[in-house]
Amino acid sequence: MKRYYILFKGQVQGVGFRFTAEMIARKYNLTGWVRNLYDGDVEMEVQGDEMAIHNMIKELYNSSRWIRIENHFMKEKPLRDDERGFHSVYGSMDSYY
Repeated sequence: MKRYYILFKGQVQGVGFRFTAEMIARKYNLTGWVRNLYDGDVEMEVQGDEMAIHNMIKELYNSSRWIRIENHFMKEKPLRDDERGFHSVYGSMDSYY
């Protein structure tokens, strides 16, 4: 089990990124959240099997002709045991990072 903070840059807002991330996370039985930032980036915290997390990221890169991830940054975070499911957080806020 791993938990990562991930920052996605590119054309990632207004293109269904959060919805797509939720669907893929559920497919891989991952927990966490995804949220838009004021600067046009999207941030996420995701927890679960490390291979499943990497597969999720790979699928996000190839999930839609509208989503265009230019780059992503990952930082390992402490595991959480109080989280159930994966969800979108609406309303931009400053980054947790």
